[in-house]
Amino acid sequence: MAKVLTSKEENYAQWYNDLVIKADLAENSAVRGCMVIKPYGYAIWEKVQSVLDGMFKATGHSNAYFPLFIPKSFFSREANHVEGFAKECAVVTHYRLKNSPDGKGIIVDEDAKLEEELIVRPTSETIIWNTYKNWIQSYRDLPILLNQWANVVRWEMRTRLFLRTAEFLWQEGHTAHATKEEAIEETIRMINVYSDFAEKWMALPVEKGTKSPSERFAGAIESYAIEALMQDGKALQAGTSHFLGQNFAKAFDVMFASKEGKLDYVWATSWGVSTRLMGALIMAHSDDNGLVLPPKLAPLQVVIVPIYKKPYELEKISEKAAIIKGELEEKGVSVKYDDRDTHKPGWKFADYELKGVPVRLALGPRDLEKNTVELARRDTLEKETYPAGRIAEVVTKLLDEIQENIYRKALKFKEENTFHADTYEEFREIINNRGGFVMAHWDGTAETEERIKNDTKATIRCIPVNAKKENGKCIVSGKPSSRRVIFARAY
Repeated sequence: MAKVLTSKEENYAQWYNDLVIKADLAENSAVRGCMVIKPYGYAIWEKVQSVLDGMFKATGHSNAYFPLFIPKSFFSREANHVEGFAKECAVVTHYRLKNSPDGKGIIVDEDAKLEEELIVRPTSETIIWNTYKNWIQSYRDLPILLNQWANVVRWEMRTRLFLRTAEFLWQEGHTAHATKEEAIEETIRMINVYSDFAEKWMALPVEKGTKSPSERFAGAIESYAIEALMQDGKALQAGTSHFLGQNFAKAFDVMFASKEGKLDYVWATSWGVSTRLMGALIMAHSDDNGLVLPPKLAPLQVVIVPIYKKPYELEKISEKAAIIKGELEEKGVSVKYDDRDTHKPGWKFADYELKGVPVRLALGPRDLEKNTVELARRDTLEKETYPAGRIAEVVTKLLDEIQENIYRKALKFKEENTFHADTYEEFREIINNRGGFVMAHWDGTAETEERIKNDTKATIRCIPVNAKKENGKCIVSGKPSSRRVIFARAY
C-alpha cells in the first residue's frame, strides 16, 4: 500500500482529514456540515459508549430518552441559555411539503405552519426540566440521576469531521437534587469520571479545572472541564460538567417540599461528552503511518495475517492460527484472522497499521516449522519473534504495556509543552511560535481575557482545580493575581 497520509509536520490539518477518511472512520455527507460515521469509526465510538455507560451506571445513573424537538418558548425562559445557543439553533416551522404549482419540484405547504415553532435539540436542559416539573413534588422524589445518549444539532458554519459538525452524537446527564451541596458534589463526581475515562481508557492526560465566566456553559453557575493537548499544540475540550444552581428549576417552576415541609427550588447539574472524543483520540496519539489506538478502545486488538504461496500452506497455517485465536479470545482479547486471498500480506500489514490495530501477528511456513509467531506492535512499530505456545500470555501483557506506553508518551508531550509566562511579551512569543499550554497570571476580568483572545487567539482553557496558590501579577494589566490559569489556542 502506497503512503496515503500527508505528513503531520507538513500539514497537520490535512494529515488529520486524510487519516479520518483513509482509516475508514468517517466521511462528509450530502448534508453540508454533517458526517457519516463509518462502521470502523462507529465501532470505536461504541467502545467509548460502553465504557462510559458502565461508569455512569456504577455511579447510580440510569438512561432515559427525551424528544429531539423543543418548543421555542422553552428557550426564552432561561435568558443566558437562549443567548448562548440562539445563533446555532435549527428551527422547524412547517410539518408538510407539497408539489409546486408548475409540478417541477417540492415546496413548503404554507397551510401546514406549526402553531409554535420547534427547535431541533442543541442540548436538552429545557425539555428535561419541563418534564421534571411533573416528576418532582417532594424530597422523596430526589435525587433524579438520568443520562441520555442522543444526537444534537448546532448549526456550525465551519466544520471538521468529529471535531465540529452540525449534527453530532453525545451523552448528556441531567440530575436534580434537594441541596446545593449534593448538586456540587455530583458536578465534581462527573468531571472526575470523565478525567478517569480519558486517562485510563483513552490514554489521554488531561488538565481538570473550572471555566472562566465567559467560557461557562450558557445558564451554568460553574462549569468544570477537562482539557487535553493535541500534537499540534492546540487544546481540545474533552468533557464538561456544569453546576446549574436553581436556574432551570426557577425557569420551569420546579419546586419540592423538603423534610421540614418547606417549598424550595430544585438544584441541578448537567454534563456531557461527544464524538469530539474521537477527534481527541486521533490527534493525541496517531502518526504518519495512521491511527495509534489504545488497546482498551481498539475494536480489534490483534490481527493474525497468514503468509503463504501454496494452498496447502494456508491450510496448515489456518489450523495453527485457529488455536492461537482461541487462546487469545479465552483471555478476552478481540482477534481477527485475515485469510482473504484478495489482498497480499504487505497490503494487509499497511492497512492494519493505518487503522491502529495494537498488535499484528504473522504466520508463515517457517514459523510453523519453528513453532514461532512474528509479533509487531503498533505503538513502536517494533517486531519480535516469540514461541507460539507463549503468544497468548505475551500478547495479554503486551496490550497493557502498549496502553501504558501510549499514555506515557502523551503525558511527556504535555509536560514538555506546558510553559510558564510572566510577561505578555513572553506569553505571545510562546503562543505564536510554540503553542501548548501556557500557565500565566490573570487578573480575573473579562476585559483582559477578551484582549488576550483578540491579540493572540488564545483563551483560558481552565482554572486548574489543583493549582497551587501563587501570588503574582497579571501578564496584561499588572494587577494582583493569586494563581496561574491555563491559556491555549483551541479547537
